[in-house]
Amino acid sequence: MIFDFYIFNLKKVLVFGTFDGLHPGHINFFQQAKKLGDELIIVVARDATVEKVKGRRPRKNENARLSDVGNAGIAGEVLLGNLGDPYAIIKQIKPDIIALGYDQNSFSAGLPEFIKKENLKIEIIRLMPHKPETYKSSFLIR
Repeated sequence: MIFDFYIFNLKKVLVFGTFDGLHPGHINFFQQAKKLGDELIIVVARDATVEKVKGRRPRKNENARLSDVGNAGIAGEVLLGNLGDPYAIIKQIKPDIIALGYDQNSFSAGLPEFIKKENLKIEIIRLMPHKPETYKSSFLIR
């Protein structure tokens, strides 16, 4: 009976990103996030969302990026983001923690207001960079 209680009270950690060309900085990001709770859920941005936010399409399509992140073997679940409402998946998953990358700004700009408006109990934690002078996606794309 105690075991059943534990299953329903796992601390869920949610992260978001493009993850176009998975590199050690991404892996470190996932590992940091996983340490914050019991279950890590990674949301991979849709191609259309990446184009809208970054002004360019990702090098790898969303299914390839989803597969790459899943094959890393760190997350309990890997999902594609929502095309319409980027915050819809937060209401669906109801995480305890949302972990953000040190340089993640576009998605996070309205996040505290959304959490407050929806009356959700979610902690936002900004994670530390891992060798940002080497493992920053925008540097590696060049």
